Amino acid sequence: MARQEKTVITCAITGAIHTPTMSDALPYKPDDIARQAIDAAEAGASVLHLHTRNPETGAVSIDPDLYEPFLPRIKQATDAVINISTGGSLVNTVEERIAPALRFSPEMCSMNMGSMNFAFHPLAKRFETFKFDWEKDYIENSKGYIFRNTFEDIENAATQLAPHNIKFEHECYDVGHLYNLKFCMDIGLFKAPVFIQFVMGILGGIGADIENLVFMKKTADKLFGEDYRWSILAAGAAQIPMATTASQMGGNVRVGLEDSLFIKRGVLAESNAQQVKKIRRIVEDLGNEVATPDEAREILGLKGGDRVNF
Repeated sequence: MARQEKTVITCAITGAIHTPTMSDALPYKPDDIARQAIDAAEAGASVLHLHTRNPETGAVSIDPDLYEPFLPRIKQATDAVINISTGGSLVNTVEERIAPALRFSPEMCSMNMGSMNFAFHPLAKRFETFKFDWEKDYIENSKGYIFRNTFEDIENAATQLAPHNIKFEHECYDVGHLYNLKFCMDIGLFKAPVFIQFVMGILGGIGADIENLVFMKKTADKLFGEDYRWSILAAGAAQIPMATTASQMGGNVRVGLEDSLFIKRGVLAESNAQQVKKIRRIVEDLGNEVATPDEAREILGLKGGDRVNF
């Protein structure tokens, strides 16, 4: 695949199923989500990946109504591409998970490409106190969680969202998920070119190291040839090192407090924008250019911000 001239930076603004809220920087109220999203866009993120949380308890939520207070504000203040999650919960049905994307018809949304054990229970032993009462049990119980994304689920989501002309960010947590995507393309669910997010470092998925990244990319090259673009999401301490490596391999990058609460080892990030500024500086210092939102739209083949429903 030809090397991409500019690097698209995605920022995942607020936590999802695997992000505890022990950092005060993690936004969970609509005003804070909007402010941090706008700041991240100004720092250089051309794509904003968005979840919601219950604004009172901080708990994971996929209620479409919770997007209403901040989506128009972000669109008014920035030209960034909005990417809405269709994951976000381990306990909800796919019908519930795709409801926000169906209502708001964003330019992009995530599409998880396989079921997996999705665990983060070791975090429960790393912290003595938690911000909310529900967090410790929720984290400990993840030892028994399965993140369900069957072929039936994928087909259901893809079919319902197809009329919206949404570009999917195909989240692949392991090499088998790439083969799942190829199968779905072969039966007509998704059309080339596709956008693949290599998700690395989640317990239950592929580990975050360079050898695995090279293997994932080689496999994608074999399966999709010229018909894909790719990015990397690496959890925890691997976030910046793996993003740096991916940018030098011709890939795009994702950072944000959803994936890591830290700016460097042992130091909590002050905001999403701080992480965006760091990876932007690294990418540019290494000789790459960062894509603007309109350049990202061209690279990823998006429908445009004038065709969303917010």
